[in-house]
Amino acid sequence: AWLEGGAAPAVDAELAFRPMMLANPLDEAALPAMPREDYAAEVKWDGARIEAAAGDGGRRVFSRSGDDIGAAFPDLLEAMDWRGCIDGEVLVTRGDEVAPFSDLQTRLNRKKPTRKLLADLPAIIMVYDLLHDGEADLRALPWHARRAALEAWMERHNPARLRLSPVLDGGWDALAARRDAARGAEEEGVMIKRRDAPYLAGRPAGQWFKWKRAPLTADCVLMYAQRGHGRRSSFYSDFTFGVWADGPDGPYLAPVGKAYSGFTDAEMARLDKWVRAHLTERFGPVRGVTPELVFEVAFDALAPSPRRKSGVAMRFPRIARIRWDKPAAEADRLDALRALAGI
Repeated sequence: AWLEGGAAPAVDAELAFRPMMLANPLDEAALPAMPREDYAAEVKWDGARIEAAAGDGGRRVFSRSGDDIGAAFPDLLEAMDWRGCIDGEVLVTRGDEVAPFSDLQTRLNRKKPTRKLLADLPAIIMVYDLLHDGEADLRALPWHARRAALEAWMERHNPARLRLSPVLDGGWDALAARRDAARGAEEEGVMIKRRDAPYLAGRPAGQWFKWKRAPLTADCVLMYAQRGHGRRSSFYSDFTFGVWADGPDGPYLAPVGKAYSGFTDAEMARLDKWVRAHLTERFGPVRGVTPELVFEVAFDALAPSPRRKSGVAMRFPRIARIRWDKPAAEADRLDALRALAGI
């Protein structure tokens, strides 16, 4: 109604956080019953979901939990010379290219980023949705109307450091191919949104879906263990693992990730017992173990990591299986892991 000239409801003067709308995992078995024309598809970027609001009262950047993280992104705040509230993904760039999530992590939670960091990794927002245009609250409008308003808003303001996240064409098969091919493109997969869906707080059923690519897996050797937190504080439950790499003195284990999920309580108790029987070195709270136990590790992507001896780090690693039966010598190699991840 507002787009057709109706009265625009007023937004609160305070720059408050608007609870975000979240997606549910897509059940691929349901796709045949989902008419493609009823749904929009967008890129699911591999960044940090944010909400940015600007008005007479100031400028704010909020995390998905509602924390004000603007201090970490002064370059975004400086560029927000518009009025309204947008939903999007904060990313950092190197030149004209979107940089990996590992680069974004160097800026997250920084209260005062250095000038060098701001210059090397400038932040942008990939915009998904327009929640308020000035004082007009658009959240009750269907997605297709909000998208039209967002495109007009972007053209009208031409806002610095904001990019419009593209809407994807093609049927379900084409979108599946795009999702699977995007592993090295700083994308996590595809978002599926009902075209008639209003913007609702929380995770309403049947409205938005996240269609992530299938995880990669690799066999890794346990290298270090650390006690957990809370109810896990008496157990070794945080595990660092590596794969084999070639060095001047022969093969060695190069760390590629750390995980603390993917196993049951019974498995955790057995792992704790194994770690205590195989302790070697001590590094503060971290304990080295004899390199004998193999984990099958699932992960979403592999990113460059200059801080690691391997030069890479797994994105969202979790333990898929504990390979009690597999010799450590048969774990994966670094060159094969890099080839699997396409880097």
